[in-house]
Amino acid sequence: MKLIFVSAEDRAEDWRHHLTEQLPDLEFLVWPDDADGLDFASVDYALAWKPPVGVLKQFPNLKAILSLGAGVDGLLIDPELPTDIPLCRLVDRSLTQGMTEYVLYHVIHYHRHMAEYAAQQKAGQWKALPQEDPRRRRVGLLGLGELAGDAADKLRALEFDLASWSRLPKDMAGVTSFHGPDGLDAFLARTQILVCLLPLTEATRGIINAGTLAKLPAGAFLINCARGGHVVDDDLLAALDAGHIAGATLDVFNEEPLPAGHPYWTHPKVILTPHTASLTLSHTAAEYVAGNIRRIEAGEAPLNVVDLGAGY
Repeated sequence: MKLIFVSAEDRAEDWRHHLTEQLPDLEFLVWPDDADGLDFASVDYALAWKPPVGVLKQFPNLKAILSLGAGVDGLLIDPELPTDIPLCRLVDRSLTQGMTEYVLYHVIHYHRHMAEYAAQQKAGQWKALPQEDPRRRRVGLLGLGELAGDAADKLRALEFDLASWSRLPKDMAGVTSFHGPDGLDAFLARTQILVCLLPLTEATRGIINAGTLAKLPAGAFLINCARGGHVVDDDLLAALDAGHIAGATLDVFNEEPLPAGHPYWTHPKVILTPHTASLTLSHTAAEYVAGNIRRIEAGEAPLNVVDLGAGY
C-alpha cells in the first residue's frame, strides 16, 4: 500500500514516522522527492495540502485524497483535482481542542475588557470596569461544524448567550440557530462577539464586509480563525476606524504571510496571530488518517467526505 505526501510545508518526516507506526505496511512517499522512477498507477492514497496544479490527477488509481487540514479550500483551488474519488477532511481531537482554546481565550479577552485593562496598566490607572453577566453576552458563531460545535459546547458551559448562523438549520442545545440568507441579518443584529469558523466557499468569500459589519451592534468584536478570504480587509479597517467595530482578532489573512506594512500589523484595535489558532499535530492526526485508510481498505465508506457541490 502506497501513500504520496504532497505539501509545501516541510513536515513529511513527522508524518512518515507517525503514519508508519499506525500502518507498518505503508510505503510513505514524498512529492516530488520520490517521483523519479515511480509507477504513479501504484499509489493508493494522497495526503495533501495546496498541491501544485495537476499533480494529483497524475495518480490514476487513488482510492482517496486525504486533507492535511480541517478545511479543503487548499485542495479545491486545483482545477484539475480528481472528483471521482473521496476527498476527506481532517477531523482530529488536537486540532479541535486547539481551536476551542483560541476561541475561548479571545471571547473572554473581549468579554472581560482585557485590552482596556492593559491600556490602564500602561497609563498607571487603577479603575474597575463593569463586569458583564455571560448570560447577557451574546456570542455568535458563523458556522457550526466540527470546530465551531466544540467551541460552542465549551462556551455554553460558561453560560454565554449563543447563536449560530449556517447554510442549513442546526439543532444544538443551548445555541439559537439562524440559517440561510434570510436568517443572517437577525443573527448579526443580536451578536456582540462574532466568531467566524465557516468553510471558505464561493458563497462565503467576503461575507464579513461593510454591509454585514454595519448590521452588528455598535461596539461589537470580531474573531476570525477560519480563512482570510472571509473578510474584506478595507471594510473591516473602515469599521474599526469608525469605532463601530471595537476590536478584531485575526488569525488568517487574504495574503499569507501578512505583508510588511499592512495596516493590521500596527492597528491599535487588532490582535493578530500568524495562522496558528490551531495547528495539526501529526502524532494525533495520523491516528485519524490511518483509521480512514483502514476503513477504505476494509471496503467501508471513509469518514468526513467533502460534498464537492457545497465546497466542504
